[in-house]
Amino acid sequence: MKNLKIKKILITGAGGFIGSHLTELFLESGYEVTAVCHYNNQQSPGWLNLHDENPNLKIVFSDITDSSCMNDLIKNSEQVVHLGALIAIPYSFTAPRSYVNTNIIGTLNVLEAVRLYEKRLINVSTSEVYGTPKILPITEQSEIQPQSPYAATKVAADALCNSYIDTYGLDISIIRPFNTFGPRQSQRALIPTILSQIASGNKTISLGNLYARRDFTYVTDTAQAIKMAVESEYVRGKTVHLGSGKTISVQELIGVVNEVLETDAKIKTDELRLRPKMSEVEILQSDPSFAREILGWESKVSLQEGIQKTYEWIQKNKSFIMNSSRYVI
Repeated sequence: MKNLKIKKILITGAGGFIGSHLTELFLESGYEVTAVCHYNNQQSPGWLNLHDENPNLKIVFSDITDSSCMNDLIKNSEQVVHLGALIAIPYSFTAPRSYVNTNIIGTLNVLEAVRLYEKRLINVSTSEVYGTPKILPITEQSEIQPQSPYAATKVAADALCNSYIDTYGLDISIIRPFNTFGPRQSQRALIPTILSQIASGNKTISLGNLYARRDFTYVTDTAQAIKMAVESEYVRGKTVHLGSGKTISVQELIGVVNEVLETDAKIKTDELRLRPKMSEVEILQSDPSFAREILGWESKVSLQEGIQKTYEWIQKNKSFIMNSSRYVI
């Protein structure tokens, strides 16, 4: 596969979970990375504080909802990976307007800058756009049916990207990860909330819907796929799924965790962790065949190995991890 020669890249949402792993991967590969982090009064770059002395890393505190900031930043980059978004699904029911502002208007600002300066763009989407599918596995052509305000804003962001592809002929691609997990992920997410409760000594784990099924991919695999998309000339105008093609229920996941960690955790349902009844996505299962075809990518880290790696990271970083019982899935 022919790779493009790109060495200057801008990543929005770079201080977050996937963004920090992706930033690390690009730095290890010799890229110059402009890492856009959301402004905060502590000037904290999130997980990028591990690399803030790297001469190839420029950390910028900004806001994707500010169009002039996006214009100034994107002007001097060769390619953009857009990860910046509000992602907490439960909170999107409480404050949907903030999701519209960040996820839709923010993406529009990125697109306008990309159009103005003719840059390449990888927009990172989410499998939540499909809701509970009628047909499995989910392909890139499956019906879109968002079941939360968060998912609806990501649908709108993707639609904007596709409209800019069709209208302006821009070099834009949409990468759609299914359920990525691993170190640094927020404790509101499923696997970290299970593992952090176990690490805290809990014998009974508080969870929401025990029967929902998800398709999990370890974060380094997701980051590798995005990097491969950045370097590929064949993803232009395409949407690509990232997943394992396998699903597991929340209840089954506890069994795997107990086996890997040699624990005997039990489950209790916490109603605070349940989504509104009609919004629950019952199953998300990817068809990863297009990613294999166009990128030569497939997930390599098994669920068991990923759980072990994530648990070890949680144990080493307990001082940074808040009590998971404060989070909802």
